[in-house]
Amino acid sequence: MNKSIIKYEHQKLIIGEDGFNKKHLNALLKLNEYHDFKYFEAIANGIKFNQYVGIIQIDGLSIEILPKADKYSDDDKWRTVLLEMLQECGKIKVSSAGAANVERQNLNLLEVYFELFLNEVNILIRQGLVKKYRKQSNNINALKGKLEFAGNIRKNLIHKERFYTTHQIYDKNHLLHQVLFVAIKIVNQFSSNMFLNDFSKRILLNFPEITHKTITKSTLDNIKLNRKTNAYSYAIELARLIILNYSPDISSGNEKMISLLFDMNNLWEEYVLIKLQKHFENTNYEVSGQERKNFFKSNYLIPDIVIRNNKETFIIDTKWKQPNNSANVSDLRQMYTYARFWNAKKVMLLYPKDYYFNEYSDFETDEIIELNDEYTKTKHQCKLGFVSVLNDENKLDVDIAKNIAKLIEVF
Repeated sequence: MNKSIIKYEHQKLIIGEDGFNKKHLNALLKLNEYHDFKYFEAIANGIKFNQYVGIIQIDGLSIEILPKADKYSDDDKWRTVLLEMLQECGKIKVSSAGAANVERQNLNLLEVYFELFLNEVNILIRQGLVKKYRKQSNNINALKGKLEFAGNIRKNLIHKERFYTTHQIYDKNHLLHQVLFVAIKIVNQFSSNMFLNDFSKRILLNFPEITHKTITKSTLDNIKLNRKTNAYSYAIELARLIILNYSPDISSGNEKMISLLFDMNNLWEEYVLIKLQKHFENTNYEVSGQERKNFFKSNYLIPDIVIRNNKETFIIDTKWKQPNNSANVSDLRQMYTYARFWNAKKVMLLYPKDYYFNEYSDFETDEIIELNDEYTKTKHQCKLGFVSVLNDENKLDVDIAKNIAKLIEVF
């Protein structure tokens, strides 16, 4: 049975803590190096997590990293918040038949994706797996297809009754199923949950005989679906996630590892954007994300969210962090630049609200900073906005856009 460690973003994990040892640390450092040192920082005898949340499973140890916008709350709440944010951002397809129930207590994020994937493959099997034409070269007793002269001379110098040919075969042993097969094997290897382990074995029993193929990112990028194979879309998407996050032999030993990590800065930005777009649909406001304007040579300005109507433009930059008594000076300079380039009189830095932070500090949530443009004599207002991630029921606030609109005074 796997051991489990639960941590929050920006916390530390030290050797000797809950079964975490030197072997695990070395493997994680290798993983971090492979991903450009973005997941965590190396510290003495351990690591310090960055803003990436999710799960890492290695050598019988599961390390779950949860988001947290406040300092005093339970693990189950933030595990559910993460899963719901992933749902809202389309990273978990809740409409899938048999989709995992994300309300379950102590649900492992990896198991959610494993279950979704196995359900999708099971649906494909029940509907009937697609056959495709493929080319195969081998010795056969009847001449069909294209005779490979060099191969035929090399292989059939004695056996004149055989023909070495390249011919077409119509079967289920093609790239789509090879990708799914590799992902099923990974799930089977890492499933400590009895149900999922049994489920993956039953899927393998019902799966056709497939030639093992090494699947790379390039292989996955080159997959093209058509009308006949469009039903494979979500299963291939999940298989891609599983395969690309599987890291065999990444450490100096033989430990196999799988990691599923999400950048909370990006997830928070995406969640706010989706909610604002839904809030303002069928109005005279347009909401867009990641607009680009050239700043200098190949450098671009890219604000997180732009809201505009025929008269006004508003800029929002999301920050999944708590400021230290005031906004970062570089953030304010960036917002001033956005205000000038987009001609926006109101810009806002949006932070997740921490009730304890606001209660015990002198920082005002409605602080407004005037940014004066000496060239155009325009006054830009930069507001520091705080919005709760949770609603009154202590769940993810799916109506968060109403509060954001009030903060930046867009109605």
